Amino acid sequence: MAEHQNIRTGRHCSFLLHAHLVFVTKYRHKVFADRHLTRLEEIMRSVCTDFEVELVEFNGENNHVHLLVNFPPKVALSKLVNSLKGVSSRRMRQEFPDLVKHYWRAQRLWSGSYFAGSVGGAPLSVVRQYIEQQNRPT
Repeated sequence: MAEHQNIRTGRHCSFLLHAHLVFVTKYRHKVFADRHLTRLEEIMRSVCTDFEVELVEFNGENNHVHLLVNFPPKVALSKLVNSLKGVSSRRMRQEFPDLVKHYWRAQRLWSGSYFAGSVGGAPLSVVRQYIEQQNRPT
């Protein structure tokens, strides 16, 4: 019952929509260190704020990131994903020359695909714990 205390409301609806998103680097290259993931989280929080989406949890490893988002029904998940990947790729390549050198040919940070899963089968606490326990590089 504690999970349902976070029900959000809009003008004409109440909602509790969560999605687990996973983005993988282009060619699955291991390019992220902790400093990259820290900056990625800041960028993705900013994009989520623009979409009125709550970034509940963020973490990752050296070649992928996990996000747990709470989103309103008016947000198309595909549009959120496109914006998250596009903005983060552009900003990360601008701010980190090491990423530009690594992806000089592809001109993009992320693979074209992504995973999006609705969270509801497993309790949110289990998904959150799973994301928290990712082997973040140092």
